[in-house]
Amino acid sequence: MRFSAVGFLVLLVPNFFAQAQSGKTVDLALPTDNDALFRGGGPEFYQYIERDYRGEKSTPWEGGQYGFVRDPMQTAAGLIYTRFHEGIDIRPLQRDDRGDPLDEVRAIAEGRVVYTNRVPGHSNYGNYIVIEHRWEGSIYYSLYAHLNAIGVKPGEIVPQGKVIGRMGYTGQGINQARAHLHLELNLMLSHGFEAWYDTFNKKEPNYHGLYNGINLKGLDIARLYLALQRDPSLKIPEFLASEETFYKVTLPKSSHFELPKLYPWMMRASAAAHPLSWEVSFARSGLPLKIEPSSQRVSQPQLSYVKRSSIDYSVLTQGELGGRGDKAHLSKKGEDFMRLLIWPD
Repeated sequence: MRFSAVGFLVLLVPNFFAQAQSGKTVDLALPTDNDALFRGGGPEFYQYIERDYRGEKSTPWEGGQYGFVRDPMQTAAGLIYTRFHEGIDIRPLQRDDRGDPLDEVRAIAEGRVVYTNRVPGHSNYGNYIVIEHRWEGSIYYSLYAHLNAIGVKPGEIVPQGKVIGRMGYTGQGINQARAHLHLELNLMLSHGFEAWYDTFNKKEPNYHGLYNGINLKGLDIARLYLALQRDPSLKIPEFLASEETFYKVTLPKSSHFELPKLYPWMMRASAAAHPLSWEVSFARSGLPLKIEPSSQRVSQPQLSYVKRSSIDYSVLTQGELGGRGDKAHLSKKGEDFMRLLIWPD
């Protein structure tokens, strides 16, 4: 067989890059010139959201943070926030005479561009870029959303700090005044995502393949930036060890269960233990944190633990769980989501 020099390089570069990057430790740079995160964050760093709660309008910058920071609800236990924000919204520092942002957006770490969405109407994220990073044997994905312009293409290897686009306000519900960069750092759930999506989400086409937001689970990147500033040697597994387990689900044993392969650090015991199933710990957001062998034989995902609360679990977990107290259970949405982890089993 004969290969052209160009074709041979195309085949080798992604694999060579993966091998070269797999042993590297986390090293993150901010994606824009806005560095107010390291001076307290607040309204100088985070873009505000527009809120109308019980007829009272406000513009809290706190809504630009990571976590459950949106859609307040009054409960018997007090005010809670029910909508999860997967990343952080970074406000612009420069605007032109028309009010459009001028801030350049840069890669937060060395990586390979794996996806660009150039059709704003195909996503609430508008124009966005996904870059794959490999640190210490695991893959992570940074995502840059609401861009006005995209300056890279899939397959391109980018160094840390390379300009990849320009800040904008593409995407649903974002106006010029609220222009910002939405930034995420994610774990991937499954390479079987597309087949799972086609089965459980028939109403809306998947324009984004593996890099649909449903298949990417974000961690608290702002807190990670601050933690790395204090300890540059910090590893992501160590960082996530401080996350609270909100619920656990026991999954049937499956050869398609990818999390242990993608993130070996989640495993709390060797696969040689021959478990009958796996118990996966999740943060309230649905971010997987830990995998433990289980002696329980199950034929479908089952909720095995949840943090006690008097509040309906549906509003605490974006609808993944339902019920209250001892009546907690996986909802239909939660069951379908858990099947993603072992699909097509």
